[in-house]
Amino acid sequence: MSKKKSNVMGSMLHKKAFFVGILSVVGFLALFSLFMFEVTKSTVALNIDGEKTTIRTHATTVEEALKQVSISLSAHDIVVPSKETKVFDDMHVTWQAASKVTVLEDGKKVDELWTTAATVGDLVERGELPLNENDQIKAASDTPINGPNTNIQIDKAFEVALKVGTEKAGPAMTTSTTVADFLRNQEIKLRELDKVKPELDEMISKGDTVTVTRVEKVTDVVEEESGFATVTKKDKSLDKGSKKVVEQGVPGIVAKHFEVTLENGKEVSRELLKQETVKESQDKVVAIGDKAQEVMLASAGSGSSSQPSRSNSSGGREIYVKSTAYTAYCAGCSGKTATGYDLRANPGAKVIAVDPSVIPLGTKVYVEGYGDAIASDTGSAIKGNKIDVFFPSKQQAYSWGVKNVKIRILE
Repeated sequence: MSKKKSNVMGSMLHKKAFFVGILSVVGFLALFSLFMFEVTKSTVALNIDGEKTTIRTHATTVEEALKQVSISLSAHDIVVPSKETKVFDDMHVTWQAASKVTVLEDGKKVDELWTTAATVGDLVERGELPLNENDQIKAASDTPINGPNTNIQIDKAFEVALKVGTEKAGPAMTTSTTVADFLRNQEIKLRELDKVKPELDEMISKGDTVTVTRVEKVTDVVEEESGFATVTKKDKSLDKGSKKVVEQGVPGIVAKHFEVTLENGKEVSRELLKQETVKESQDKVVAIGDKAQEVMLASAGSGSSSQPSRSNSSGGREIYVKSTAYTAYCAGCSGKTATGYDLRANPGAKVIAVDPSVIPLGTKVYVEGYGDAIASDTGSAIKGNKIDVFFPSKQQAYSWGVKNVKIRILE
């Protein structure tokens, strides 16, 4: 019994040793395979969007190597070397992910592009945006470009006309903005009184004309002559109605201060601010004759002078004149003589009208065929050696007619 038991125990030990041996061989082969698997891997240095890392891989191509680090390539990504390149040991691979950029104008999509630029500024520097010289981007240059889609708004520039002062209107490029911002961008400095059209807070549109009118106010001082007054005074030494300038008038000088408004250098208005006297004026003084005049009156019946006739008296200058006759009621006559004597109230007066430069007013004369008289009147037609004889009635004046007579200057 014990012998049989020993045989069984030996057989079990033999089988156990066999299994242990098999397990040892399998373990060795597994370790060896693992060792060979690691040893045969290629070392690849990756630069992923600027971040560096190193992997060991059995990948055949660059694309497979990137998939190992969970990177799925898109058609717009940058991979250097290309994704089809065979992997080798100590390989260097650079990958930059591309982002989609949607270009908008006035809120509407006009373009779509893919880029590996990190910021809007990088995108502009690369010249990848459809920009003209004066277009503006509604985003800061350091705005990052990331994510599945980035929207970039572009304000397209357009042409407007700009006229400043007297300068000829010229073209200027701008985007949609206010008039104030447009002038600031054009480096146009406004003065306090300048006029701008359209208004500064209005938005500019394509085809508009922006006009800047230069306005300034200056002071203008103008010196002008001021009139003088004429002062009259009675003078009993002068015959009534005669005049004599005693003192000539002298104009004064006044300075007028004006505020003048100029638009583009041309005067558009002026306002008188003050007026001051530089030189006082001097009045003109005129003496008016107030001497009572002696008037010859015709006698009641004969028509001769009421005073004794001086026709036979000697002395006195004699001259020959052409004579006519008039009444106090002739056309254009006032009834009063140049010396102020009322002929209508005194129809019997012996008066003649003369040219004062030949016979002074107030002179007593003897008129052949008329008698003694006083030169008390003048007339527009009485010039030189011509007199007009006064009669109270038209019939008498018609009877006198026109004749050449001799007169004698008595006084």
